[in-house]
Amino acid sequence: MAHTESCENKTATVTIDGKQVTVPSGTTILDAAAELGIKIPTLCWLKKVSTTGACRICVVEVEGVERPMTACNTPVKDGINVTTSTPALEKIRKNTLELMLVNHPLDCPVCDAAGECDLQDSCYSLQVDRNKFGAELERLPIRYDWKLLESDPNRCILCEKCVKVCREVVGREAIEIVDRGDRTIIDTISGEPLDCDFCGNCINACPTGTLISKPFKFRGRPWAFEVTPGVCAFCSSGCQIDYHAKDGRVERVTSSDETYNRGNLCVNGRFGYAAFNSPGRVTAPMLREGNNAQKKVSWDQALGNAAAKFKEIATISGGSAVAGIGSPRVTNEENYLFQKFFRGALGSNNIDSEARLGYLPSQILQWEQLGYSGGTFDMNTIEKADAVIVIGADLKAESAGFAYRVIQAVNKNDARLLLVNSRATSLNKYASAFLQCRPGSEAWLVAGLNKAILAEGLENKSVSSAQGLDSLKASLEALSFEKITEITGISELQLREAAALIGNNGSTAVLYGFDIIRSADMKNAVAASINLALLTGATGTGGAGIYPLDEKNNTQGMLDMGICPEYLPGYHTYEHAAAQFGKAWNCTIPTTPGKDLFQIIDAIEAGQIKALYVMGSDLVHILPDRNRTIKALQKLELLVVQDIFLTETARMAHIILPAATGAEKAGSFTSADNRVQCFNAAVKPAGESRSDADILMKLHALVAPVVAMAPMTSDELHHEITTLTALYSETCDHDGCRIGRIKNRTEKSVFAPLKPAALPVSSGPFTLKVGSLLHHNGSMTTWSENNMLVAGEAYVEISPEDAAALAVAEGGLLKISTDSGSVTLKARLSANQQRGNLFVPSHFRDPQVNLLSGSASSLQAVSISKA
Repeated sequence: MAHTESCENKTATVTIDGKQVTVPSGTTILDAAAELGIKIPTLCWLKKVSTTGACRICVVEVEGVERPMTACNTPVKDGINVTTSTPALEKIRKNTLELMLVNHPLDCPVCDAAGECDLQDSCYSLQVDRNKFGAELERLPIRYDWKLLESDPNRCILCEKCVKVCREVVGREAIEIVDRGDRTIIDTISGEPLDCDFCGNCINACPTGTLISKPFKFRGRPWAFEVTPGVCAFCSSGCQIDYHAKDGRVERVTSSDETYNRGNLCVNGRFGYAAFNSPGRVTAPMLREGNNAQKKVSWDQALGNAAAKFKEIATISGGSAVAGIGSPRVTNEENYLFQKFFRGALGSNNIDSEARLGYLPSQILQWEQLGYSGGTFDMNTIEKADAVIVIGADLKAESAGFAYRVIQAVNKNDARLLLVNSRATSLNKYASAFLQCRPGSEAWLVAGLNKAILAEGLENKSVSSAQGLDSLKASLEALSFEKITEITGISELQLREAAALIGNNGSTAVLYGFDIIRSADMKNAVAASINLALLTGATGTGGAGIYPLDEKNNTQGMLDMGICPEYLPGYHTYEHAAAQFGKAWNCTIPTTPGKDLFQIIDAIEAGQIKALYVMGSDLVHILPDRNRTIKALQKLELLVVQDIFLTETARMAHIILPAATGAEKAGSFTSADNRVQCFNAAVKPAGESRSDADILMKLHALVAPVVAMAPMTSDELHHEITTLTALYSETCDHDGCRIGRIKNRTEKSVFAPLKPAALPVSSGPFTLKVGSLLHHNGSMTTWSENNMLVAGEAYVEISPEDAAALAVAEGGLLKISTDSGSVTLKARLSANQQRGNLFVPSHFRDPQVNLLSGSASSLQAVSISKA
């Protein structure tokens, strides 16, 4: 029997340069050759996008075929015999390159791609040192008017890699092939300046110097930079990057296609590094004496004053009089040392973070239902899903790496995409269905999906092993489809049709984001989302996982390290583990939970908490009721702020301790999908700043100078964390490696009954949502001149219908008011908004949007008028 018959045409055995290989049917000659370690030269081929065959450098000979074939897009056939290099093939390749060079300017001395140019490398490899072809070179205009990118069409070889990455990976169609013949170029279709995500992935794909980074232009030759592998310090996707540094500064960030993220970054990952070089950096310790201005002091003076005051307050008023706010920006190790300082040296469990605003409570609920927090699997699993459900999230704005995976699931796996949101996002173009609910009704809508799946009998077979299904069904009986429609605006038919899309016993992924985690009825919204994951089998064997999303890079790791009053590191309870941790730390740990973020503010106002240590968090900017926060901080006897920038909270501090950025220290981050990745420092800390770990160990030694609290090596610290938390599946030598993902501990499947809260009676005619913008990440990137170039100010997004009713044009001023305060912003008209709904990005400090809010909910009733 023939080979192909025995394998039912699932594989093909081919011979390439005399070597045999068996590969899956449909494999290209190029990929089959790679299996044998045979490298065929290419210029237009890029593994992560569809093939083009435009450059024809990869031509090969196939026995029995008269003309040469392009290896990049020719699939193998069983039994074929391929030759990859002959004098004739080399001549074709050289001729092709020579023809490319006819219209290619030889401006290598000033081209930023020199030393990294694939065309240059190909010419060198094929010894193209002269050109028998010639033509009059006509210079085309260079696009100097694009932000962050510069495009020189004269250098373009029309490989189309940039176009395909933009369309197939990023999900934009910002650039295309325009014009025809010798006027063909890559440009915007309209000819207007580029308006896109500004992710720079097209730069990464470009094989020549056609597309370059403007901030990097003339910063130096590529070989003059020290390149250090790192992990992106912005969003929660955990992308692997390379820092390019010279003279103590990070001047560029790139990512290889061989990384976990396949070289794909967002605007923050590629261009946000400018924040590290910002003139707003705090580079020396500062001290305020009395009501005087802050002044620079030595580290000994700053740490000595902080230690003395902490000890004084803890001795006189007890450990409960001090509190600490940890950071999703610093490393796992630094967060661990922070809570150890409070629990071990000061005797206080008053430890919390900005995750209290939504992510932490949501993960406590997820832990109760599933037995773990964060993502079920690594995010690449999403690409294999048959169905993807995105609930209350603008993926690109919140965590772009997850958006790229969803796009791949749709493009390459034909996944059905269900979007559940009150506003349209960039993923709507891929959606099989979009359930656009009324703002604030998310808990009702997801409960409706629970009900529809059960009503249609589409629940996954795995639900039989879960607990609480009868309780869920009973709670849903009390929610009629009529009531759900009345509150959400989504009909029963739409819910049942959506259920048919996702309830098919295939592989399903569920992602829930900001509008769920920060909703007023967070408990029911999150529980309903987890129920939905259980009903669709997302969390079980064969599922594609559940993924809670947070905007910042190490929120998950911060919680793993015990930055919360409810748990010790590793989510151990005080009852079961306080003695174990106390023994390891040679101290006595208080056994009752401490105060959370909101209770800390209450206790400061009541005079119960007298000292506050804030690490890498701007409370004045992030907390609701801005004026209340300012008044509370003013009451403190001691406010220590440890930060990279002179934030609004830092300006109020008695002591400022300047910290290092993610590029200036070693450590590890944990992404939202529970991948733990280590990295080394790329540059030294700016000025006199120090790593948070160095600061904390020195301060700890001053406050509690015992042997067990002495400064630790990174190996000693890793061993202690691994032993006490029992979270990690592997350890590492911390030499820039990628260590194992967190153990999920004991997994379980528990349905939660649902009782969505009635929507509050609106106190204003409009509803305002405050959230993330794709061109920024937190407030950190507002210190980056690169990000500010493409998104430099806050605005209010409003529907065209509402704008017309208010007689406000694009860019006109609108005043937004609540009982708490008012702000005035420029209007931006957008069809993404429903009538009566507004959106304002949360990143910018100037408009002080938190003047309007009195709660952690992302939704606020407001009135609006023309300013």
